[in-house]
Amino acid sequence: MNIHPQPPASNTTSQSTFDKAPVDSAEPLTVNEKIREDASHGANSHLPTDAPGPDDEKPKRSKLKITLIMLSLGISVLLVALDITIVTTALPTIAEHFNSASGYTWVGSAYLISNSAATPIWGKVSDIFGRKPILLVTNAIFFIGSLLAAVSVNMNMLIASRVIQGIGGGGLIVLVNICISDLFAMRERGAYFGIIGGVWALASSLGPVVGGAFTQKVSWRWCFYINLPLDGVAFAIVLFCLDLHTPKTPLGKGLKAVDWLGSFTMVSGTIMLLLGLEFGGVSFPWSSATVICLIVFGAITIGLFFIIEYRFAPSPLMPLHVFSQRSNLAALGTCFFHAYVFISASYFLPLYFQAVLGATPILSGVYLLPTAISLSFLSAFTGIFIRKTGQYLPCIWFGFIFMTIGFGLFIDLGPRSSWAKIIIYQIIGGIGVGPNFQSPLIALQSLVPKRDVATATSTFGFVRNLGSAISIVVGSVIFQNRIETYQPLLRSTLPPQVADAFGAGSAGASVGLIKSLPDNEKAVARYAFSKSLSTMWIMYVCFSAAGLAVSLLITKNVLQKQHEETKTGLEEEKARRLEREQAKAEKRRKKSNQANLPTDVEAASDPALAEKKDPVV
Repeated sequence: MNIHPQPPASNTTSQSTFDKAPVDSAEPLTVNEKIREDASHGANSHLPTDAPGPDDEKPKRSKLKITLIMLSLGISVLLVALDITIVTTALPTIAEHFNSASGYTWVGSAYLISNSAATPIWGKVSDIFGRKPILLVTNAIFFIGSLLAAVSVNMNMLIASRVIQGIGGGGLIVLVNICISDLFAMRERGAYFGIIGGVWALASSLGPVVGGAFTQKVSWRWCFYINLPLDGVAFAIVLFCLDLHTPKTPLGKGLKAVDWLGSFTMVSGTIMLLLGLEFGGVSFPWSSATVICLIVFGAITIGLFFIIEYRFAPSPLMPLHVFSQRSNLAALGTCFFHAYVFISASYFLPLYFQAVLGATPILSGVYLLPTAISLSFLSAFTGIFIRKTGQYLPCIWFGFIFMTIGFGLFIDLGPRSSWAKIIIYQIIGGIGVGPNFQSPLIALQSLVPKRDVATATSTFGFVRNLGSAISIVVGSVIFQNRIETYQPLLRSTLPPQVADAFGAGSAGASVGLIKSLPDNEKAVARYAFSKSLSTMWIMYVCFSAAGLAVSLLITKNVLQKQHEETKTGLEEEKARRLEREQAKAEKRRKKSNQANLPTDVEAASDPALAEKKDPVV
């Protein structure tokens, strides 16, 4: 029986393995007392009030161990982010290799959709089985998917392999954030989240460059082979160095505790919704029955998921009380708007570089480096600032202000923009994007009860993925609709078949045609593209400003320097479920008491007088 000693002053219970009853180490708090602590202090409520004694204090991790753990987590994030963009420059070669002109677009989409759909599930599964085993499982799934993708013999096998990669990648990215939350105190997390945010930005920007280099110099298959040794290193470090609490959960009991109905409805609803957005205007018209049914039934299924979580799920994937607080909703809204705006730079700036400036796909990745470098620097600096000051709100506001300015400057980019403009505008935009990779997450974690940190983090990741997916679709629609207004100009200058290629929802896919045009026709096409992109940037500026407005609703909270390791397992899940039930009962009781409060001021201060005036009271 494994006993985990607790500080005497915290009045908590020591936890045995979950198949036996907990052993009392001191007089326990009542559940209602725990609930009141959670309500008043959020995630910091479980922090010890007194310093632990020498026998109770867990030895600190060495700097070497922390470095190795962060190296493994950083590698995991690097691989997940790299695989989003590394295939973009390899897709034409892949399509030619498999002689598949229609299926190659799914090489990227299959990864993103499965990644988004899987994200909410992994956090709750790690609450049951522990962080380390599930992190190893997701590493293994990603490894298998990468290996299968590298040895694929046809397009269908490659797409299926990318789905497997996405499932593993969705788990990796959310578990990295959860592990950092379990490893470090609230005040310390910002620095480590900043490192992870910087790695993500650099990997996303370098993906096209790396993919193009592999495709030209070796083989497109190395876009996936490269994952194997790096993932193996991350797996080994996690196996031997990650020392988070791991319960001895029996596989059968653990699987029974998973919210399978909620998982099914969330995954299926997300897939239908994202497929509808993916098909709309590309494979099918937006008015087609296929697109409408996918979006409508996807939304209905997600609505059904929320009903299941509220009414039926004993251990919900998303505890809905997280959404009942204004600040929590504001933090999630801030995450959505940040992801919505940020992804547009990664997706549409390369389009500007290729279509308007005539850059190659590889060079477009190089041209994006000012955004990536400034973003990475500010992400790391923000983490240090939060660690030193314990304040996250100034970082959120600073980020949205500069992001709004930077993306507003993108409206000015045209065919003749100087490199000074292009670089400075990107730096300003990157300065704005960087702080909000981690600041809203720290805000959310500080505002929710400690028992909900993992599920709140998973929800945060899901909202970020959803915002990114919706952003690309809406941005593409605005860009395409705007370029349709230039059809008279294009038709008066370009050959009819070329002008038609820039319409019918395919302008973004017809960038290569511009390079083959004579100079006078090329200038007209580039003018139409730059003006259409400028209109699209206006929409993103509005969303950035909306994010700033929403961020004003986030409340300030104290970030504690003390840290208590999160326990996982079935017994902890039972305790969390009991706390949630007691919290609901406490909330109903408070509402009932408020409804019965006397309106008379004297009666309110004198119970005896209140009884005389109202015998019911």
